[in-house]
Amino acid sequence: MSREQAIVETAGSKETQERIWETFRRWGYLQANLDPLGDLEPVAMPELDAASGPEADAARRVYCGSIGAEFMHIPDREKRQWVQERMESEAAEPDRARILDLLIRAEIFEQVLQTRYLGTKRYSLEGEAALLPLLDSILNAAAEQGAEKAMLAMSHRGRLNVMVHIVGRPAAEVFARFEDVDPRSILGGGDVKYHQGATGDFRAANGREIGMHLVSNPSHLEAADPVLIGRTRAKQMRRGESGKRDVVAITMHGDAAFAGQGIWAETLNMSGVEGFTVGGSVHVIVNNLIGFTTVPRNSGSSRFSSDLAKRLPIPIFHVNAEDPDAVVRVGRIALDYRYTFETPVVIDLIGYRRHGHSEVDDPTITQPLRYRKIEAHPPIWQIYAEKIGADTLPMVEQARRDLDAAQKEAREIEKIPLMRRLPRYWGAFRGGRYDASLEVATAVAQESLTPTGEALASYPEGFHIHPKVKKLLEQRIEMARGQRALDFGMAEALAFGSLLKEGVPVRLSGQDSRRGTFNQRHAALIDIETEEEYVPLEHLAPDQAWCEIYNSPLSEAAVLGFEYGFSRDFPEALVLWEAQFGDFANGAQIIIDQFIAAGEDKWNLLSGVVMLLPHGYEGQGPEHSSGRIERYLQLAARDNIQICQPSTAAQYFHLLRRQALRAWRKPLVVFTPKSMLRNPAASSPISDLAAGAFQTVIPDSGDGSAERVLLCTGKIGHELTAERKRHPDNAPAIVFVEQLYPFPEAALAAEMDRHANAREFVWVQEEPGNMGARDFVTPQLERLARGRVVLSVNRSAAASPATGSHKAHEMEQKTLLALAFGT
Repeated sequence: MSREQAIVETAGSKETQERIWETFRRWGYLQANLDPLGDLEPVAMPELDAASGPEADAARRVYCGSIGAEFMHIPDREKRQWVQERMESEAAEPDRARILDLLIRAEIFEQVLQTRYLGTKRYSLEGEAALLPLLDSILNAAAEQGAEKAMLAMSHRGRLNVMVHIVGRPAAEVFARFEDVDPRSILGGGDVKYHQGATGDFRAANGREIGMHLVSNPSHLEAADPVLIGRTRAKQMRRGESGKRDVVAITMHGDAAFAGQGIWAETLNMSGVEGFTVGGSVHVIVNNLIGFTTVPRNSGSSRFSSDLAKRLPIPIFHVNAEDPDAVVRVGRIALDYRYTFETPVVIDLIGYRRHGHSEVDDPTITQPLRYRKIEAHPPIWQIYAEKIGADTLPMVEQARRDLDAAQKEAREIEKIPLMRRLPRYWGAFRGGRYDASLEVATAVAQESLTPTGEALASYPEGFHIHPKVKKLLEQRIEMARGQRALDFGMAEALAFGSLLKEGVPVRLSGQDSRRGTFNQRHAALIDIETEEEYVPLEHLAPDQAWCEIYNSPLSEAAVLGFEYGFSRDFPEALVLWEAQFGDFANGAQIIIDQFIAAGEDKWNLLSGVVMLLPHGYEGQGPEHSSGRIERYLQLAARDNIQICQPSTAAQYFHLLRRQALRAWRKPLVVFTPKSMLRNPAASSPISDLAAGAFQTVIPDSGDGSAERVLLCTGKIGHELTAERKRHPDNAPAIVFVEQLYPFPEAALAAEMDRHANAREFVWVQEEPGNMGARDFVTPQLERLARGRVVLSVNRSAAASPATGSHKAHEMEQKTLLALAFGT
């Protein structure tokens, strides 16, 4: 063979070798050994099966062993190269004694619970005990990166185990919840033990401590995902520039939930969106290859529950939960990737579930063959101990002694422990029942409002403003100077601006919220020649608080969950989420039901998040009319939330400032206007912002002699007022109920008593009779009417909130007004 031929053959050989490696990098995960029980069989792949020789054997060892890596879908070559180098390099020697100790403690903990609290749900980690070494590996790597805080979210499977062995809560506290000591200590609230949050400290192998926070969660498995990310973002912001390195988010998912639920995908979609980033998050699928009783083929349409995560350019590592060395290796790779590229990363930890969905469930009814295998399968710590040649007897005995002592301690605990400590910044705020002493002054002197308003209507020299926006800003300058009444948009801007100058941060997000759905906000001005943005709220004073106003992705559940989470760790900020239309909030109903309405009662956790829900019947059809007032009133109890519908710009101004300034931290639901945003009837002079406060009830302007009193909330009140002007001979009193909950009983009773001549009180609403506030308000009115007649005027009960015909809407509205006036 000539020298030239040898060179050509060598080059060809190198190309062949590289093609073999590229084939395994792309498809090797499909033939990886991932399922401890062997049910997840390799996929026949001609590209892989045809490869032979030393290079194919070497590539197969890397990519078809206990780790299956999916990363070739990532378009960024640098990221692919990074994963490739980590996979193809020699694995570091793991701390096998530490791994074995965690495996033993994980399984013995579950066995003790099973024997001592037989028939009690605990959602065992057995079959997935490698989760503990995995988290341990991730956190050790985070400690080396300098992390100070880890935020965790997970559903119930293995949660108690993670609380004790990773978060660092004493086992006695978990046992105390099984003992169910002193139920009076939580009264009628509280939650089951495997939904509770927990805080603690993790001690890494290098001696560094990481503060741990496992967030509270409901049974709606993935609903905690955006809450976790919002909380992580808030904690990162508190730490400034180093925040993304200091605080890391880790989310654990069930395989069926990851395949079937959408909210985690909405949450991942926000990972690179301005205003929602946290420098990447680590996602662990605790994959049992079963969901409740459902096998994978009924849970999804592809091989892996993680497949939908490939919509993003992020790596996915599948790993066999029965190879702990591979598991801890993957944990470190994932964490290092997160810190290197600041993007999410997914770990698919594939194991099995030793018992049924809960320990009282019999899985042999639905999966008899798989559970026959499981019954004969030894626990992972025994397999691993045999593999490394370790004597486990002393470790097992020590684990049992520790748990015996913990159970004894638990029986001496008098009250159910909270298992957490709140950050210091919550010390200034309180929850519980409403107390009038909590009210604060919300008025702002006009000499302060005017320069704030002028700054809000200003922009840099040379900035090319849109002609329509320029006219709006000119009007706002007139408003600020008292030359024109303020509309809702300017009242909101002045509320935000005044708070910022007083040191109160403001964050608002929602779909198209920077401009506003109704062209009413214009928080960000856009240069029409360069598309550069200028946010006046960020340029009010040198020492002002920070302000963030973002357009959000087209998601309700994930974004509202994020903002709720953010409010949990920035209680001193005014945090708002705005729905594009009020009824769109029903896409976030789980967040509303499980966190916003019930979070204080279940977990004693407070939030001051504000929901802005555009509401009002204007002939735009069923989906753009009602914000579903009735749903929030149905959720209201024990002063858990506030529900308001301000009817004037000044009322909106005072309401926002009240929410931000008082120490009573409760979610606030605001039904905001649409057509009334610029209606002169809803406008206010600037003097109304410089005096007074939010009125829960706006009394009638008359002398109290009316024989008929109309009570209402929102836009219909202005229509009733306009109708009264057309009928001076039939002039009922009109009372605006601005706060529906907590119900303003004292203020409303005083106004009803003032109308001593009134023979009847009429609740008037735009909504159908089975919707709106009617069913909530009328019993209250009957109680306050002191024997006088209480009636209601509303659309007929209906399945749909509103008609789709504008002409029909107009006819209905005229009929409502006529009935209200008895004509």
